[in-house]
Amino acid sequence: MKTLGETNPPTSEGSAPSSQGATPNIALPSDALILVPVRKLVLFPGLILPITVGRAKSISAVQQAVREERQIGIVLQRDPENDDPGPDDLHRVGTLANIVRYIAAPDGTHHIVVQGVQRIRILDFLPGTPFPVARVVNIPEPETRSTEIEARFRNLQAQALEAVQLLPQAPPELIATIQNATSPATLADLAAGYMDIPSEQKQSILETVDLSTRIDRVSALLAERIEVMRLTQEIGRQTKAAFDERQREAVLREQMAAIQRQLGEGDGKSQEVAELTEAIAKAKMPPEVESQAKKELARYQRMPEAAGEAGMIRTYLDWLIELPWSLPEVKPIDIAEARRILDQDHFGLEKIKTRIIEYLAVRKLAPQGKAPILCFVGPPGVGKTSLGQSIARAMGRPFVRVSLGGVHDEAEIRGHRRTYVGALPGNIIQGIKKAGARNCVMMLDEIDKMGRGIQGDPSAAMLEVLDPEQNSTFRDNYLGVPFDLSRVVFIATANMLDTIPGPLRDRMEIISLAGYTETEKLQIARRYLVKRQLEANGLKPEQADIDDEAIAAIIRGYTREAGVRNLERDIGQVFRHAAVQIAEGSTQHVHIGVADVSATLGQPRFENEVAMRTSVPGVATGLAWTPVGGDILFIEATRAPGKGGLILTGQLGDVMRESAQAAMTLVKSRATSLGIDPAIFERNDIHVHVPAGATPKDGPSAGVAMFMALVSLLTNRTIRSDTAMTGEISLRGLVLPVGGIKEKVVAAAAAGITRVMLPARNRRDYDDIPEDARKHLEFFWLERVDDAVAAALESAPSEKVES
Repeated sequence: MKTLGETNPPTSEGSAPSSQGATPNIALPSDALILVPVRKLVLFPGLILPITVGRAKSISAVQQAVREERQIGIVLQRDPENDDPGPDDLHRVGTLANIVRYIAAPDGTHHIVVQGVQRIRILDFLPGTPFPVARVVNIPEPETRSTEIEARFRNLQAQALEAVQLLPQAPPELIATIQNATSPATLADLAAGYMDIPSEQKQSILETVDLSTRIDRVSALLAERIEVMRLTQEIGRQTKAAFDERQREAVLREQMAAIQRQLGEGDGKSQEVAELTEAIAKAKMPPEVESQAKKELARYQRMPEAAGEAGMIRTYLDWLIELPWSLPEVKPIDIAEARRILDQDHFGLEKIKTRIIEYLAVRKLAPQGKAPILCFVGPPGVGKTSLGQSIARAMGRPFVRVSLGGVHDEAEIRGHRRTYVGALPGNIIQGIKKAGARNCVMMLDEIDKMGRGIQGDPSAAMLEVLDPEQNSTFRDNYLGVPFDLSRVVFIATANMLDTIPGPLRDRMEIISLAGYTETEKLQIARRYLVKRQLEANGLKPEQADIDDEAIAAIIRGYTREAGVRNLERDIGQVFRHAAVQIAEGSTQHVHIGVADVSATLGQPRFENEVAMRTSVPGVATGLAWTPVGGDILFIEATRAPGKGGLILTGQLGDVMRESAQAAMTLVKSRATSLGIDPAIFERNDIHVHVPAGATPKDGPSAGVAMFMALVSLLTNRTIRSDTAMTGEISLRGLVLPVGGIKEKVVAAAAAGITRVMLPARNRRDYDDIPEDARKHLEFFWLERVDDAVAAALESAPSEKVES
């Protein structure tokens, strides 16, 4: 039912209004016609339509027309939002209508059923009436029946029948009316009245008097509606097959895609599949991988876009396409340029540089060969990662770093299977994609810090990656196809070897990097660190500088490390202090000397270890190795009345405790030859302590130092304060070799030691000791503990030891 206006208070119910409460009649001329304005509704001659009457003026007009049995004029108002249309707000052409029935419903609404009779044209409006009243002229319907009109009539009749049959529930009476129509004008008005088109278009047809023009306009609009209904039915058939309760959200997408196909705008997915097909062909994949990619692409093509798995397959195809399957053009390696790059980027490390040059030379002569996998082992801050970057520069290949510290899931290496939500390839494949080349230089950083969890052991997954015999067919769980890693240059870094599993360590060539000496640190600071910190703090060389004595003071008094990271931080702090002065404008140039270091950094954090040693019996200076470089430690021994017990303190590990017990047993067995009264062991308890008790200590290399501390205590002879020692002992008195000689000797030189005692079987490590440290130290090579007693103890006892 078409709505005309708002609802007014109810009148009495019935086929005609009652006299009670009715609007009084207004005297109207006989040639005047009562008009009823309507919104969005056009009545054609011959049509019967229900109308809801809501405005007070319209109700009064309808009631008077019913009482006087008058005809009314149904006229469309121009603005549907206007509640009180005037003469200028109404169209001039309307329809003369008979009121078939008037109903005043109990809910207060008023309804009329009208039948269109004839077109009318408004001539003028009568003033002073409570509702629109006008004089009109009837527009006669043309009755011309030419051959051309007849042809248009037959075409329109066929169109109207087709349109009705496309309706979901077409009333049979309407079909019969169309089939039995004989008047072209009546059929045109009937089709226009029932057509679902805007009211303005209907009004335009109502105002068209010429029959040919009217039929043509109705026919054109009807043809458009027929095409829309056809497409609607076809879209419905296409989407109904794919409709499912789980895919309700996909209905609109399917309809939109079907509409785009019918409009000739192309299928977006077909274009996407074509682009993927072209990308797969350009990726130059191996046959097995290309076959897998085409198989997944076929699955993706058959799958609806809204399906959850479609996104997963698309992501998988993107990974396959973007990976560098083919080898790029190999650039020849220039050995001389490689030497220049290594010398430019790193000071010292001559043995390491030589090994890298050898490595590059082999790669140059045998580019298809299986080169060893290098593993740089050393304390933090000595340049392990930057060495890998220098190798990549020397080879002219992209560099990518994969951090393995804290990795405890095997899937981080091999990737997750695609059945998991959010699955991705492992870090190895991700790194290769990031580098964009299959022959990149990949730095496996902190390989010693991989963990093991309930998700598996990542170090076991690394066995295949780092095996040149196997990694040519490395299979990532996400990709599901083999990927050739044999051309990747793997370089690993670690701080210590103890936590690397044996099978994994066996696949790598270990290259040790020890800590820097004071001279090397000074050169590194002068060549690299100062320039870097000047730039980092926004300073220019002409604005600030630091002399070598100040750098040496920072090295000796403020840093105690194997590398140079803390040294760089302290240099940066000094330059920041200078930057403040320059930014304030108090000076244009700042020169930093030794006196300025303490003013900026405070008092020295470390003091020379020589100052901590006192020449008293029972104190020996040992050399120790730590993950961050070498260090010195003191072994203190004293005795107190007791029953011959051995007390060990200082948070010593099991191995170090056993070394102390072995040293004690060795001293007892040699008591006579050393001039010690055997009775002293029965009447005294011996206490061995290693200071810095909060720091755990372990290892066998303190055996010589513990033996010498006990001998010094029990013979009452002091050990030379300028002497440090390391080595493991046996119960036969042999001095056995230990590791970390280079780091220990460097630490001794930095602490002011001038004499070091080392196991004779460690002579092979002498060449690894930096030249600067060798110049400042005197070496004593120990075959037996007797050699240590002769080289370390003062020449004569200060007094006889009483038991």
